[in-house]
Amino acid sequence: MGGIIREIKCKPIIIGGVEDHVHLLIEISTNDSVAKILSTLKANSSRWIHDDIGMKYFEWQRGYGAFSVSQSMRATVERYIARQEEHHKKRTFREEITEFLKANGIRNQPFEDD
Repeated sequence: MGGIIREIKCKPIIIGGVEDHVHLLIEISTNDSVAKILSTLKANSSRWIHDDIGMKYFEWQRGYGAFSVSQSMRATVERYIARQEEHHKKRTFREEITEFLKANGIRNQPFEDD
């Protein structure tokens, strides 16, 4: 994923995740929208996963979350991403993202229609 990010003129800071999601802290290019960057990243990483890794049935979810991070919070976010496995031993991604979105006043919850 880091190579794909560099290819589209963005800078990967840290990439990490667990079996059901991934977090990326990247400096994005000012030439493209977040939607275009993530669309390209998903398409190219899917192709790599299918062709090179051999996971024929892999697919990304339809949506994504994108949040800006202030320079003063960068180290905190880097530590959070680096410790994904540790975080998700305590609570699931679903619990964590729902709590995060509510705490930040984001009304459209991703799991409302489950």
